[in-house]
Amino acid sequence: MSSPDDQSPPEFEGAVSLSQAIIEAIAAREGVAPTDIEPPAYDPLYAAINPEALDALFHSTGSEPDTAPDGAPSSSSQSAAPGRVRLEYEGYTVTVYSDGTVDLDEGTTADEDESVGTVDE
Repeated sequence: MSSPDDQSPPEFEGAVSLSQAIIEAIAAREGVAPTDIEPPAYDPLYAAINPEALDALFHSTGSEPDTAPDGAPSSSSQSAAPGRVRLEYEGYTVTVYSDGTVDLDEGTTADEDESVGTVDE
């Protein structure tokens, strides 16, 4: 669930998918329930980004570290690299961070910020 300042609170990091965190942040900003963020009043999130791909992008692949034969951590158990994704959705520039934080900015367009729609590391 997102706080009134449109950032995911630390105690909920990882508790919901990144795509759900976007929906909750938009709902908080709009003053509606997350279940109200649906057509016809709102575009589906998949019109702006593939939700499954977003959720998988920063997903940690395991809670218990696996080790390779040489004793080094296996790449399949390591957390995703830190980063962020920016996209436009429902009139907001949405920035999603790998730690689960979601920031919303009103009125910024791709013309004003060329990084919208990109993945930053």
